[in-house]
Amino acid sequence: MTVILHVSAPNNAGPGERQESLETARGFFRSVGVEPDAVVRIDVPGRGQRGQGADDGESDGPLRAELEPLVPMLQSASLFGDKQGAMIVDAQGLNAGESALLAELLGASDPDGVAVAFISFGSLPASLAKVVKASGETVTVRKMWERQAGEWLGEEIRRRELTLEPGAADALLQRFGTDIASLGGALDQLHEHRGKITRDLVLDRFKNRPDEPLSHYLDALSSGDVGDALRRLNDFLTHGHPLTLLATIENDLRRRSLTSVAPDEPALRQMLGARADDRRVARLWRDRGRIKDSSLRRALDALVRAERALKSQPEEMHRVTLERLTVALCLWVGSRRR
Repeated sequence: MTVILHVSAPNNAGPGERQESLETARGFFRSVGVEPDAVVRIDVPGRGQRGQGADDGESDGPLRAELEPLVPMLQSASLFGDKQGAMIVDAQGLNAGESALLAELLGASDPDGVAVAFISFGSLPASLAKVVKASGETVTVRKMWERQAGEWLGEEIRRRELTLEPGAADALLQRFGTDIASLGGALDQLHEHRGKITRDLVLDRFKNRPDEPLSHYLDALSSGDVGDALRRLNDFLTHGHPLTLLATIENDLRRRSLTSVAPDEPALRQMLGARADDRRVARLWRDRGRIKDSSLRRALDALVRAERALKSQPEEMHRVTLERLTVALCLWVGSRRR
C-alpha cells in the first residue's frame, strides 16, 4: 500500500484548489488507516522567510525550525503503536538541503508506522519527486473553473440532501465563485435553515455589504481608478473576508485569460458556462486584446504572493497587502492610471 502521496496543485491555486488539495490529502490518510488526530500538519515557510525561534531565521540543524518535527516522525514509530501522518503543505518551498534530508529519511522510514502527504503549489523539489516516483503516488489538482464549481456544488447539495429553490444555487455561485471552502461553509449554514432556501435568501444572507457587491471593486480595477478601487476595498473589508476578495479577483483574471484565446463571444460564453444575459462577459469581450498576456501573468503571480502573505503574516498586515495588490492590479489590468 502506498504511504507517500504528492498532491500536485497549480502554482496560482486559489482557495478552491487549496481546499481540494487538503481534502485529497485527508482522504489519503483515511485510506491508509491514519486517524485524523494522528495527522500533523506542517506548513513550509516561504523561501527566505525567517524560521520561528531562531534569531538568524534558521535553526541550528539542517531543517528550519518549523520542519524539525518531521525528523522524529520519520525516524521512529508512534509510542502508542498507531500509524502517524505528516501533511507537508507548500512543499514547493523546501530548499535543496531540506529536500535531500527528507528524501533520505523517507527511504529509511517504516511504512507501517508513518504516512506522508506532500502538497505542493508548483513543482516538488527534484530529490523528493524522485522518491515519490519510485515509492509513492501523485494526484494532480487542476485549476477549478466556474462550471466545475457548479458541478461540485450540485453534488454537495445532493449529498447533504438539501432542497434549493430555483436560482438559489446560481446565487451561491454568484457570491462565492470557485471558492468551494466558502461554498461548503454556506451549505453548512443553510442546512440549519428551517424554511425554503430561495435565491433571495441566499443573496440576503451571504453578502459582502448591502450596497457594495464586489463587482464594483472589479469595475474600479478594470478602469484603473486607484482611488475608487481602494475606497471599495476598504468598504469590503469592513464586512468581508480577504480570501473571498482574492477568490473573486482570481475568477476575474481567469475569465480574462480565457477571453484572450476565445475565437468569438459565443465561444467565450460557452467556455465560461455563462448565461446569455451575463453583461460582464460582453464587457470582457469588448476589452479583449487591451491587456497584455505578460500583465495577466504578473497579476496572477501577485495574487499568489498576496494569498501566501495573508496566510503567513499577522492580521494587521492584511490590509496593507491587499492595498498594494489593488494598486498593482489597477496598473496591470486597468484602462487608465490615476
